[in-house]
Amino acid sequence: MDAFTKEPLHAALNLMAAHSWYANQSGALTFVSERCADYLGLASDDPLRCGIETGAAWDSHIAWLHPDDQDEARNVWSKCVGSRSAGEVTFRVRNAEGGYRWFHCHAEPLLAKDGTLQGWIGINFDVEERKQAEFYLAEGERLGRSGSWAFNAGRFEYWSGGLFQIHGLKAADKAPSISEYLALVHPEDRDFMSQAIQKMLADHEAFDFTKRIVWPDGTTHHIRCVGTPVSDGGIFRRFVGIGMDVTEQERLTRALREREEEFQQILDLTPQLIAVLGPRRERLYANRTALAYLGGSLDEWRQRDTSSEVQPDDLDRHNALAERALSGGSAYEMEVRIRNSDGIYRWLLARYNPLRDDQGRIIRWYVACTDIDDRKRDEERLQQENVALRQEIDKVSMFEEIVGTSPALTAVLSRVAKVAASDSTVLITGETGTGKELIARAIHRRSRRASRAFVAVNCAAIPRELIASELFGHEKGAFTGATQRRLGRFELADGGTIFLDEVGELLPAMQAALLRMLQEREFERVGGREVIRVDVHVIAATNRDLEEAVAAGTFRQDLFYRLAVFPVEMPPLRERADDIPLLAAYFIDRYAHKMGKSYRHVNKGTLDRLKAYPWPGNVRELQNVIERSMIICDSDEFMIDESWLSASPARDSRVVFPATLAAHEKTIIEEALRACGGRVFGPAGAAMRLGIPRSTLESKIRALRIDKSRFRPRSAKS
Repeated sequence: MDAFTKEPLHAALNLMAAHSWYANQSGALTFVSERCADYLGLASDDPLRCGIETGAAWDSHIAWLHPDDQDEARNVWSKCVGSRSAGEVTFRVRNAEGGYRWFHCHAEPLLAKDGTLQGWIGINFDVEERKQAEFYLAEGERLGRSGSWAFNAGRFEYWSGGLFQIHGLKAADKAPSISEYLALVHPEDRDFMSQAIQKMLADHEAFDFTKRIVWPDGTTHHIRCVGTPVSDGGIFRRFVGIGMDVTEQERLTRALREREEEFQQILDLTPQLIAVLGPRRERLYANRTALAYLGGSLDEWRQRDTSSEVQPDDLDRHNALAERALSGGSAYEMEVRIRNSDGIYRWLLARYNPLRDDQGRIIRWYVACTDIDDRKRDEERLQQENVALRQEIDKVSMFEEIVGTSPALTAVLSRVAKVAASDSTVLITGETGTGKELIARAIHRRSRRASRAFVAVNCAAIPRELIASELFGHEKGAFTGATQRRLGRFELADGGTIFLDEVGELLPAMQAALLRMLQEREFERVGGREVIRVDVHVIAATNRDLEEAVAAGTFRQDLFYRLAVFPVEMPPLRERADDIPLLAAYFIDRYAHKMGKSYRHVNKGTLDRLKAYPWPGNVRELQNVIERSMIICDSDEFMIDESWLSASPARDSRVVFPATLAAHEKTIIEEALRACGGRVFGPAGAAMRLGIPRSTLESKIRALRIDKSRFRPRSAKS
């Protein structure tokens, strides 16, 4: 088409009230009318305003259409170009401000007399109002309780039967007047309706509002009124629309709003920190507790970044878990330090749970954070105390090294090496002070449980009324003084080894509880109902003859057999005399280092006396004698006061002391009682000071007829 032909065509297209355009033979857009160009926001020198071909492809301007409409428009236009036939399609076109309006496009091929295709002429009719009316009518039909109306020149031209029905009226041939209509409106909404009518008459714009009307029976209903203007040739003619009874929806909305408010109040009263996040973890809501903890308002919290709240050392771990959860969509929890309003970081246990829609897509993340700072600090403190205790044991405990090469001891160590590889219950027997706990620790350290806890319990040192709580734990309120739940020794030893020293001192009730534990590997805490299962290696020890106790009826036979699966008997020191020089050298070296002393050698007479003495207190007695001797020995030759030893102390089932030894023993015990204020046991008791068991000290006090009460402070006697 030549320029002479194009110019009149372009001028004609500019005169049309609709948006018009022209395309070349291939379908590429080359001209749009002034009305269309203004709507699209094209510059005054844009080639499309001037009709200048740019060589662009036929669908290069499809981007002006709404994304949801582009595929249909492309398909229709492709068929038109391919078949050289007319076509039409409805789509939304973006304006200069970025908004969209509906247009119905009709395209016709422009043919020469010989049938040659010259180009394409198209007209786009604005059908936005029609589309809105179609939508509202469809919405009204969907909701069911609705009716249509027409309004012009300040009066209703038409009311459908359905509209009369939803206003509580019988159908009539004539629509109500404005005054009759306003009389139906709830008194509180009449001013609003009068203003709405005035506005629609003045603006001629679409509207959508909800009002209340009162039926003749006095009931109140909510009516949604939707209207759109109808024009003819650009001249306003009337409003048409629908009325919909939305009373039930309003009731449900109000009930939902009340439930949301109630739920929010509950969340605000919850002591936990609770938040709601969007699908990409964008912040939506935080309860009052969370805002009080973090400081600031809800809007301020929404604007913050997580990095400003999470402890820097925890941030990478926090972000990694969050990204993993977003990609996997699964619930998770983590312990993290969050800064509070005072700038202090506290440990919180944060649990994240996703909420999904019907298609399985995540639409919310719910977060609940519990303050565990006290627990974490207790764990850290206990861990530190445990490390310190282990270090202290490594440094000073006499049971950390087994000293000796005698055949009797070698035989025991051989049995230890064999049983350490199994989880069989071990019963270690032997006199007081022979080192039974030493053997128990040796078994533990050579077992597969060596990296886990070794928990020692002296059954004779715990008050009988507390032994159950000590072994199995108790729940809060289980008895007077049980102010919080406590884990028992068996739980603490889970995965490791528990050593029950002086097991022969247990009362029958506790013997039954221990038997059940050994058989079932489960128990309940005192005052609790939860069955707790543990995996522990049980090693027991006693200086009593349990077979004799079974015969006497003071110890359960079935428990004895459960404990004595693998018996180990520790020989007394008098049966391993060859080990005495080694033990003496070991203790002398230890205490000399501790007291800052140095000795060239041990007096030969002292060594002979040590070997000759039968040691009724065994290794522990030897340790105490050497420690006492070192206190008073100031020469470079180590020796002991021989009066502390007797050549042949009598031995029977009672504790009997030779006169000289008894006198010295009595003096030492009385000095210890005097220093401890008459206390026998406990951290500040004489038994701890002397390094002997409470039961042994009590036996010696009775045998030596020591009145321990005279060493107590006067206030304690009264």
